Amino acid sequence: MGVAAKPSPESAHLLPPPASSPAHPPPHDSFHLAYLVYFTLGTGYLLPWNAFVTAVDYFAYLYPDASVDRIFAVVYMMVGLVCLLFIVFYAHVSDAYVRINVGLALFVVALLVVPVMDVAYIKGQVGLYSGFYVTVGAVALSGVADALVQGGIVGNAGELPERYMQATIAGTAASGVLVSLLRVFTKAVYPQDAAGLRSSANLYFIFSILVMIVCIVFYNVAHRLPVIKYYQDLKAQAVIEEKEDNAAVGEPVWRATLWEIVGRVKWYGVGLLLIYIVTLSIFPGYITEDVHSQILKDWYPILLISCYNVFDLVGKCLTPVYMLENSKVAIGSSVARLLFFPLFYGCLHGPEFFRTEIPVTLLTCLLGLTNGYLTSVLMILAPKSVQLQHSETAGIVMVLFLVVGLAGGSVVSWLWVV
Repeated sequence: MGVAAKPSPESAHLLPPPASSPAHPPPHDSFHLAYLVYFTLGTGYLLPWNAFVTAVDYFAYLYPDASVDRIFAVVYMMVGLVCLLFIVFYAHVSDAYVRINVGLALFVVALLVVPVMDVAYIKGQVGLYSGFYVTVGAVALSGVADALVQGGIVGNAGELPERYMQATIAGTAASGVLVSLLRVFTKAVYPQDAAGLRSSANLYFIFSILVMIVCIVFYNVAHRLPVIKYYQDLKAQAVIEEKEDNAAVGEPVWRATLWEIVGRVKWYGVGLLLIYIVTLSIFPGYITEDVHSQILKDWYPILLISCYNVFDLVGKCLTPVYMLENSKVAIGSSVARLLFFPLFYGCLHGPEFFRTEIPVTLLTCLLGLTNGYLTSVLMILAPKSVQLQHSETAGIVMVLFLVVGLAGGSVVSWLWVV
C-alpha cells in the first residue's frame, strides 16, 4: 500500500512537490489567537450535530416510533456528502470566505428550528410527526451547512502550519465534550419528565446558537491576524506563479490538477474513511440503543457518550506531544480498528463478563482515543503532501473521505438491529 500517487511525466508540471519553507519566518501567533480561532471554529462546526444527537432523549420522547439517532445520522451524513462532492469540483471557482459565512448562517437557522417549533407548535405533545419531519429537515440543513463550513475551515487550516489543523480537529472533539457536560448537567438538574426534557433540549440549542455567533465573529476577524495573513499572501503568490506556468504550457489544467491532488492524498483518505465507518457504526447508535445497564439505567448511555467524547479529545490533543510521521503505520492502524466490530459484537452476544459495564466502557474509551489520534495525524499529514496553493483542496478532499466514512458508518450502524 502506498501513500501517494506519483504524477505521470506529462502531467508532472501540474502538481510539483510540496513547497519548501519560505525565506522569511512567519509572524508570531501573539497570545495564540490564531490557534484559538481555529480551535473555536472546529468546536463550532460540529456543535450542531452534537446538539441534535445529545437531545435524543427529548426527540425519542416526542417521537417514540422513530429510530431518531440512526435517522438523524443517515440524513446528516448523506446530505453533507452530496454537498461536499459539489464543493470539491467547484472549489477553484468559489470563495471559501463566502462558503463558510453562508454555512455558519445556515447553522444558526437550523438550530433555531427546534426551540422555535417547541414554543410555537410542539409544546411537549407526543406523536406530532409533522414536527419530526421538520426536525429532520433541520438536520438536513445542518448537513448542508457542515459541508460548507467544515470543507472551508479544514481547507484553510491545511494552508497553515500543522498546529492549526490540530487545533481545528481538537475543537471538533471539544464540542462533543461540551455537549456531554451540558447533558450531564441537565440530567442532574432537570427532572426527566416532559418539562425537563424540553428545558434540556432548548438549552443545548440555545448554547449552540451562541457559539455559532462567536464563530461568525472569530472567522470574520481571523484574516486580520498577521500569521494568517502571512500564509494567505504566500498562497496568493503561489497561485499567481502556477497560473503563469499553466499559461505557458497552454492547456486547461484544473481537472487534471484535482485528480493529481486526489492521487497524493488518497491513502490518507482511505485511512480516514475506515476510521469513521468503524466509529459511526458504533457511536452513537449502538451506545445509546443496544447496550444496557441494570445498575446505571438511563445514565449508562450518557456516561458512555461522555467517555467517548473525552477520550476523542485526548487523542486529538496528543499530536503536539507525539506526532506519528509514518503514514503507513497510521493507515495500517486505521485498518486495525476493524477489530472493534467483533469486540463490540462480543459485548452483545459474547461471554457474560464481556457483556458487563467495564468491557463496554473500556472499549468505548479506546474507540474515542484511536478515533481522535488517528484523525488528527491523517488530517495533518495529507495537506502537507501537496503544493501550498493546493492545500485547501487537499483538505476538502480529506473531508470528503471523512464524510463518506461517516455516511457509510451511519448505514452500517443499522446492522446491529438486524
